[in-house]
Amino acid sequence: MTRILPPAPSPDVETLAAQIRAGNRAMLARGITLVESRKAAHRDKARALLQLLLPFTGKAHRVGITGVPGVGKSTTIDTLGSNLTAAGHRVAVLAVDPSSTRTGGSILGDKTRMERLATDPNAFIRPSPSAGTLGGVAAKTRETMLLCEAAGFDVILVETVGIGQSETTVADMVDFFLVLMLPGAGDELQGIKKGVLEIADMIAVNKADGDGALRARSAAADYRGALHILAPRSPTWTPPVITISGLANQGLDEMWRQVELHRDRMTASGELQARRARQQVAWMWDMLQQRMMEALTRDPARAARIKALEAAVRDGDVAVSVAVEEIAGLMGI
Repeated sequence: MTRILPPAPSPDVETLAAQIRAGNRAMLARGITLVESRKAAHRDKARALLQLLLPFTGKAHRVGITGVPGVGKSTTIDTLGSNLTAAGHRVAVLAVDPSSTRTGGSILGDKTRMERLATDPNAFIRPSPSAGTLGGVAAKTRETMLLCEAAGFDVILVETVGIGQSETTVADMVDFFLVLMLPGAGDELQGIKKGVLEIADMIAVNKADGDGALRARSAAADYRGALHILAPRSPTWTPPVITISGLANQGLDEMWRQVELHRDRMTASGELQARRARQQVAWMWDMLQQRMMEALTRDPARAARIKALEAAVRDGDVAVSVAVEEIAGLMGI
């Protein structure tokens, strides 16, 4: 079998990689900016950088966290992350912000909402614009995760915008997927997407302090009932449902204990390694599809023709199969 050789790194990329491995936060931020760049020259360097750092990745807890707006994701992450750094962990938070549909820019509100972690020397917060990526997940979240691992962060928390298909997208890049819910499920349970429950590794009903405690316990019982009729994702793990308060720091130790228990069981059964292997292959195909779409629309004349075909299909003047055949011809396939 022919051995695939990685790209040869340039001296400046080697220096950047060494600085990232040494835990230089400024160089980590520069490396993330490099992998997020859409410039061709930067892409070459980004690929070389990732190849250099790849042997030093993969040891972190990768946890995705989602929930509807207002559920308290940022507050919970701020408290959980502070608990973890106090226990000796190094925590990286990849907060994917809603982007401006006009400019693709990021609102960058999450960093200001995580006041303790933002000033914690053992934490690193990277708000990234989703820039129109499916489900609101930054196109380079996976690469950013690897760079943070190479920099020595042993807990990676990926916060999603909690809309569209971001849940399934993030679940396909992490080891553990946490869904935060609001107390007082009641009729709201009917509106919860079955798909979210199917991919959850744990449900935590937030705001379970004070007057919300009773409603949170009732909601948790409803969610347990809903999960009971679904086939679990893993034969070795039944998703628990717990109540927490991110604001009051209640139940977060138990929540993290479940994350660690899940990792132990999945590692022992071989499922963690298998899941990560599947994610790597899926990532490869996702990147290839993105590159093909970019190549297809890079030429202005070709992009204009595709727009015309879109309009013709929309108006019912051209059959979809005919349009696809012409676009495939433009790609030389």
